[in-house]
Amino acid sequence: MFQFKQFAVADELCAMKVGTDGVLLGAWADVEGDSRILDIGTGSGLIALMLAQRNAKAEIVALDIDEDATIQAQHNFSLSPWNSRLSVVHSNITDYMSDRKFTHIVSNPPYFVDSLHSPNAARTAARHTSSLPFVDIVAAAERLLEPEGRLSVILPTDVASMFRREAFERLWLTRQLDIVTKAGEPPRRTMMEFCLIQEPQMPRCAAMLMGSEECRELTNDFYL
Repeated sequence: MFQFKQFAVADELCAMKVGTDGVLLGAWADVEGDSRILDIGTGSGLIALMLAQRNAKAEIVALDIDEDATIQAQHNFSLSPWNSRLSVVHSNITDYMSDRKFTHIVSNPPYFVDSLHSPNAARTAARHTSSLPFVDIVAAAERLLEPEGRLSVILPTDVASMFRREAFERLWLTRQLDIVTKAGEPPRRTMMEFCLIQEPQMPRCAAMLMGSEECRELTNDFYL
């Protein structure tokens, strides 16, 4: 059980456990003013819970292809102060239908591309892009976002370029934050925000060092 300032997260049923990537995206995604948010590949529900804490009004739908993960997320939601605004759907994103559009989609997707599949099917689905191809995330953004909606993702930096290529001329990069784990080394993680409508200005790109004051400020509302 992981205890955050305003909620707790259990992850024993989830193939992929609570980690730094989810915390970073949950703290960085700009959800101010959002009314309806979709979390693709929610796992334990960590990111959805963080966004519920940050946005006091948004309805948040958490989607996962793994049934055990949806059971885990529902349990975590039921114990949170925002249970009435959080819902869980067991579905593949390509099959998911919604009568209402979303103002924001977030995802901490699987990112292993060419690695061998694990004998554990659930862990493979949680780790490998074959269970959630980047093209499906881009297509979901086009299909499910409101015209002025946003998509926010976190990926290893060496894989992020693949996602950008998949989104090319379909989604437009508006913000990017590279995460550096050790000063002087290349970034290891990249968070990106995309929109459906091309914006006139260049994307806002920056870098952040793990453990820096900027990083502590970003996650301060969550870590004990």
